[in-house]
Amino acid sequence: MFLNRAKLIRLIAFDVDGVMTDGGLFLSDSGEEFKRFNSLDGHGIKMLSASGVEVAIITGRTSHCVAMRAKNLGITHVYQGVENKLDAMTDLLKKMNLSQDSAAYMGDDVVDLCVMRHVGLAISVPEAPQLVREHSHYVTRRGGGHGAVREACELIMSAQGTLDAQLAPYLK
Repeated sequence: MFLNRAKLIRLIAFDVDGVMTDGGLFLSDSGEEFKRFNSLDGHGIKMLSASGVEVAIITGRTSHCVAMRAKNLGITHVYQGVENKLDAMTDLLKKMNLSQDSAAYMGDDVVDLCVMRHVGLAISVPEAPQLVREHSHYVTRRGGGHGAVREACELIMSAQGTLDAQLAPYLK
């Protein structure tokens, strides 16, 4: 069932804290925020994008380092400071002329359920609350910020038959 859903995906949106990071927030005395991103996750996003799947970020927090990370990865669809993530996803689907079934969302907390329940493929991480895991079509084996995004990207590419082509340049 998961693989059938993954075959249809043309867009995936990721939450940040707890998905692209381990969920920890580092704040300096001056209020500057730091986040730790996983380089393996980043390369997974680049390969998924190269395979033809659009990538977006939808997050409730606003952070300059998220904007910098998105730019580094070539992610142009970035929604920060979002109170209603479903509204952001609906807006994105409308702009891209895509159906809900062709979209995936990866989240880790109850604030993500509004989107996860309205997309074709809902993915979460092992650290997510039980309710979130129950509403997920797939729960990664790797944790948030520790390869979970890469795992999700590779599973989608595998289901769509594009993973081998993305890995081929590294096997020459």
